[in-house]
Amino acid sequence: MTLSPQEQALVQAARAARAHAYAPYSNYSVGAAVLTSDGRIFTGCNVENASYGLTVCAERVAVFSAVAAGAREVVTVAVCTPDGATPCGACRQVLAEFVPDLSACPVLVVKPDAFVARYTLAELLPHHFGR
Repeated sequence: MTLSPQEQALVQAARAARAHAYAPYSNYSVGAAVLTSDGRIFTGCNVENASYGLTVCAERVAVFSAVAAGAREVVTVAVCTPDGATPCGACRQVLAEFVPDLSACPVLVVKPDAFVARYTLAELLPHHFGR
């Protein structure tokens, strides 16, 4: 799969963010990066907590960082996991809140050393709850 230079930068940002994950309980480090409609990249990593329900996924950290900086539209997502897993359901729903066209938003799934797959958010969340 050939990635555009912008997608390559997003994947690299997700891989770099994974290095900052705080995952002492699961040992499952995740990094994510989102590209916003104004061309900015925001990253996130998973942050675990001894009270497991308080753990926050990398994708949501990236989206919340974008929103905190004033961005409201996500156009591309990259996620880096040890085994090439896709975003969880909660992250898919949070992404849907800030993606104007789910069928046009690529979700790039990678491992630390390999590209895994490209999906659209619509493929990953075909029946989202929304406005």
